[in-house]
Amino acid sequence: MEVQKKKILMFHPSLAPYRIDQFNSLNELFDLTVVFLFDNIWNNKMDQAKLLSQCNFRILFLLEGPQRKDKVFFRFGMLRMIKKIQPDIIMGFEYSLTTQFLILWKQLGIIRQKIGTTVDDSMDICNNMPSKVRFLARRWSIRFLDFLVVMSDEVSGFYQENFKLKECQLIVSPILQNPEKLRANGEELETIAQQYLQKYNLKNKKVLLFVGRLAPEKALPSFLSTISSDLLTDPDRIFAIVGEGPELSLLQTIVEEKKLHDNIIFTGRLEGNSLYAWYLCGSGLVLPSISETFGAVVNEALIFGMPVLCSCYAGASSLITSGKGLIFNPSDKHSTIERTMLFLKTIKSVGEIRLADKPSMMENYQSQFNKEWAKLTNSTSK
Repeated sequence: MEVQKKKILMFHPSLAPYRIDQFNSLNELFDLTVVFLFDNIWNNKMDQAKLLSQCNFRILFLLEGPQRKDKVFFRFGMLRMIKKIQPDIIMGFEYSLTTQFLILWKQLGIIRQKIGTTVDDSMDICNNMPSKVRFLARRWSIRFLDFLVVMSDEVSGFYQENFKLKECQLIVSPILQNPEKLRANGEELETIAQQYLQKYNLKNKKVLLFVGRLAPEKALPSFLSTISSDLLTDPDRIFAIVGEGPELSLLQTIVEEKKLHDNIIFTGRLEGNSLYAWYLCGSGLVLPSISETFGAVVNEALIFGMPVLCSCYAGASSLITSGKGLIFNPSDKHSTIERTMLFLKTIKSVGEIRLADKPSMMENYQSQFNKEWAKLTNSTSK
């Protein structure tokens, strides 16, 4: 006799490519419905039709209600949707007003399901909450939520120690993607990477790669200024910047002032195989963020066998174990220079483009994923 899956109803801001594998895996364990509150990522528009075609879970949208850019105040129809789907478990995101409504409705007895939320904070954000409002919202919310979904064992430990949550109330579920899926179109990826190799004359050069939005929290101008003199000392060092954002003009100014034209490549924003091909023709990835919840690009780099120079402030730094790269403090100029130079010495120059020569560095996470989420099939109530 087949056991009926528990129903999870999850409210989530928008669909991003690095979430799809996790949602699909979650749907194998539960009957998952995800309600998106935006039809796209507000500051990084994606090909949503292509992303939606990869989803195996049920998808609904609630798009009406007051909002400001990426901030959702509330969405009309949440309660109606809960009553229609009749889930066993309901999830909000972060300590948002969406999550606060779930808490309020449960306290009033309007809903009786287990309620929880996803918390993407890194350890740095846990310890140094950037907003007083969010600090208070966290302290209030934890009193009433049945469970939290966090990104690392370290963050789980933080909540156990500081808020006396039980281990069974904390699901450790970092953003981890399916290596086989990302590496599936090897021939196409190699073709695109070969084109980059020729276009930018990358052969026999050490190519440091940045992927992400060019925004203040990524601290890319500071990183570029810090390492600029070392880049100039070797014409065979290239820094490829993949992305767009408000700090592009500042970065271009730094390139002009430091005379880095021969060392810097601006590719603009890329996605899909056009992005993944850069992991094939690069030597190593750098993530210099001074504030970063996780950093999904670290997953992608490791999946394509690329070592990572990762900020200590990023949650994904927990993935950088021996042989997978180095961790540095982007707020410390000495650390930045020292660790970057060491990283440049250890990474390889670009040679022949063969996916088979860059095996994945990402460990299989499926059994651990299943074990953590199985906590929801048991009692998580306080």
